[in-house]
Amino acid sequence: MMRAALLGLLPLSACATPRCDLGEISQDGRCQPYVASEPVDPGPAWQPEPGTSWQWQLSGAIDTALDVEMFDLDLFDAPDRALNELSAAGIVTICYFSAGTVEDWRDDAGRFPTAAIGQKLPEWEGERWVDIMDDTVREIMLERLDLAVERGCDGVEPDNVDGYANRNGLGLNATEQLDYNRFLADEAHLRGLSVGLKNDLDQLDALLPWFDWALNEECASFNECGRLAAFTRAGKAAFHVEYVDDWADAPARADAICGVGPDLDSLVKPWDLDTRRIACDRLAQ
Repeated sequence: MMRAALLGLLPLSACATPRCDLGEISQDGRCQPYVASEPVDPGPAWQPEPGTSWQWQLSGAIDTALDVEMFDLDLFDAPDRALNELSAAGIVTICYFSAGTVEDWRDDAGRFPTAAIGQKLPEWEGERWVDIMDDTVREIMLERLDLAVERGCDGVEPDNVDGYANRNGLGLNATEQLDYNRFLADEAHLRGLSVGLKNDLDQLDALLPWFDWALNEECASFNECGRLAAFTRAGKAAFHVEYVDDWADAPARADAICGVGPDLDSLVKPWDLDTRRIACDRLAQ
């Protein structure tokens, strides 16, 4: 999901965990100073360098014959056949899931506590922010990481990990987001999964040691691509997507954005993330 354009916080009167001041997180029902532990060793997890070819497809029949190094697919919806074919071809499979929202069409949607559900996402029907400090929310995310392992995914792309910077209705703060994003990365690495940081540009530097790569939506549109240099300077791939409403506009959009930013691996895609792509390396058009 592309980040929401509206920023700010709307506190909720009844939430799953006590809201803490910046620099603190809730532990055992009390606000405590936040001290980050060392990141978990990623071990053998996939760690791509800039220049990695890729495809991101969350809808439509999956074209497993595409000549790329990595496929990013939906954790729940990707067919076993596609995952198996990609794996057999030596293509890295990354599995997408939302880590910061509840989507009402997912099988586990009913498990999210009512008090841990916040505001609707303005342009995404059936989706609401969740309290990332809630124990049950975190348990659900651990189960999703376990599912990624069971399905044979090589890594994960947790989405919506910048709720603190959006109108979330829960009063989330930046410290809580850092703790949560590090929690996701550590738990992914404990399972041997590669993990990417989605958007959350304001926390790139702080989260760099925890994440193996980055994925950004629309940094060219917001004149923010230069900020991804934190990853590419460290030898970590920064995957980048710009969207078009009309696919006829895709070639011109590619001409405008290819080469923008620091060694980004850029694609132009339609909003529904089907098979269509223009890669800035022009591997497939």
